[in-house]
Amino acid sequence: MNPRHALLGWVALAWLAATPLHAERPRAPAVWIGSWASAQQPTETRDAASNVDLAGMTLRQVVHLSLGGDRIRLRLSNAFGTGPLRLSGVHVARAMAAGSPRIDPATDRTVTFAGANEVTIPAGADYLSDPVDLAAGALSDLAVSLRYDAAPAQPTLHAASHATSWTLAGDHLTAPDLPGAKTFTHWLQISGVDVARPSGAAVVALGDSITDGSWSTTDGNDRWPDILAARLQADPRTAHLGVLNVGIGGNRVLADGRGPNALARFDRDVTAQAGARYLVVLEGVNDLGTLTRDGPVSPEAHADLVSRLTAAYAQIIARGHQRGLRVYGATILPFGRATNYHPDARNEADRQAVNAWIRAPGHFDGVIDFDAATRDPAQPDQLLPAYDSGDHLHPSPAGYRAMGQAIDLTLFGPKT
Repeated sequence: MNPRHALLGWVALAWLAATPLHAERPRAPAVWIGSWASAQQPTETRDAASNVDLAGMTLRQVVHLSLGGDRIRLRLSNAFGTGPLRLSGVHVARAMAAGSPRIDPATDRTVTFAGANEVTIPAGADYLSDPVDLAAGALSDLAVSLRYDAAPAQPTLHAASHATSWTLAGDHLTAPDLPGAKTFTHWLQISGVDVARPSGAAVVALGDSITDGSWSTTDGNDRWPDILAARLQADPRTAHLGVLNVGIGGNRVLADGRGPNALARFDRDVTAQAGARYLVVLEGVNDLGTLTRDGPVSPEAHADLVSRLTAAYAQIIARGHQRGLRVYGATILPFGRATNYHPDARNEADRQAVNAWIRAPGHFDGVIDFDAATRDPAQPDQLLPAYDSGDHLHPSPAGYRAMGQAIDLTLFGPKT
């Protein structure tokens, strides 16, 4: 045998002997896609969280994911804090059930930030965690536990979570359960959960209390974005899509109310979301209702509001297109007899004018007609009684289901 060939053969055998038979394959490239989100607000005195002393406490919160992935990362927020926010520990685990603080201990993971087990978030900032090796299932529940040594100067929160959160004195980050914990229905300091996947995209739902889920079932995950998420996951053609609910109760397009106005929060709540590709806009009923809440106004004031509201929609469309989003307009639901707004015929004319603009070709990239899906055919200025929560403004769980079922899923397919 040629000595050179013999040497090459020995080298090849040595390489094979040193190579494991079951070497781990390199992880496929992945992208981060938003699976859950909440829009952030400053704490107000009416919020139960304003009376909770977080010093020395563990706070556990459960969120309902829309999209699954191989790994996760958290986005924490100190957007409205007046000083640095220090968390001495953060853990995640699979929640045993919505509405319960119990976790699966086998899935408990420490969340790190640049490799550290604690994090200090500057005032006004958001902060992404390191990737966490925890596989997340679509439509599953994730428990996020935060440990506070000192109370934040002002907690950043989402006021109406329609989900239970728990606080208990001491370090209970890894505790399987939290017996004796106090409860409230806010999310504090958590603004997003992203999942790592080979591919995917997110649908962002920008809205007010009707998107946020007022009168939905606490811990029931039956808001209309939840219904949409379940439908997307049930269809193989759309199962790569997450749904991010950034509704805020009382929110308006043109003026601050509960939380910053829609234009002011657009970049943080919409375009900053991981993998955002589609935007559904359902905002405006609070602008229409507050116009005359304290008394009648002139016809000119009605016309001016409609003009400014539709101009703001045009701004949202332009800013969304600038970021590559397909922007869909949702028509404003009827709110005749609303107990907090007392609308009259002029308010209804304003709603009809705004909805006509939303439906008109050349504005939004598509239309979701929630007005048609929820109105009473016999009294089109009012919600169908079966869909009315009782305040004549917010849908009932049945109404939210009707809204989620009314959305054409082909809106979220390839462009034609």
